[in-house]
Amino acid sequence: MITPLLAQVTHLRPPDVRFVGTPPTVVDAMLELARVAANDVVYDLGSGDGRIPIAAAQKFGARGVGIEIDPFWITQSNDQLRRSGVAGRVVFRNEDLFEANIGDASVVTLFLLPRMMDRLLPKLRRELQPGTRIVSHQFTFGDAWAPEKSQDVDGLMIYLWTIR
Repeated sequence: MITPLLAQVTHLRPPDVRFVGTPPTVVDAMLELARVAANDVVYDLGSGDGRIPIAAAQKFGARGVGIEIDPFWITQSNDQLRRSGVAGRVVFRNEDLFEANIGDASVVTLFLLPRMMDRLLPKLRRELQPGTRIVSHQFTFGDAWAPEKSQDVDGLMIYLWTIR
């Protein structure tokens, strides 16, 4: 028997990377570095188990959108969301982050490999509005775009950029 939740997800293509969760201290620091507030829409590209959009809603009152290609993680995210108390503020979309519409984001969070960051940069610059903050765990856009700020969180680096 297929549950309604499982019927909502699709195998689009194999994921580019294997999910590795961002530690809770880093999640909190990323959201703080991006100055997330209740009026923000936080998109997590490659959202895995959904911890970042859920934390944005729980701790800052923001709305969250997780974009995840792997249906397994969409199911896990929705399970976490049901237990979170913020189900009305967060949605998980089974989409390819390179094709998803992200234009209403005011904050974008990333934990992607450098080759994915390089490929994603033109989309971010094209689709995001001026003032949108981008915060990344561990990886940068290399020489293409220097971060405005960086911060060490328990030996792990996070970086911030703002669309101008």
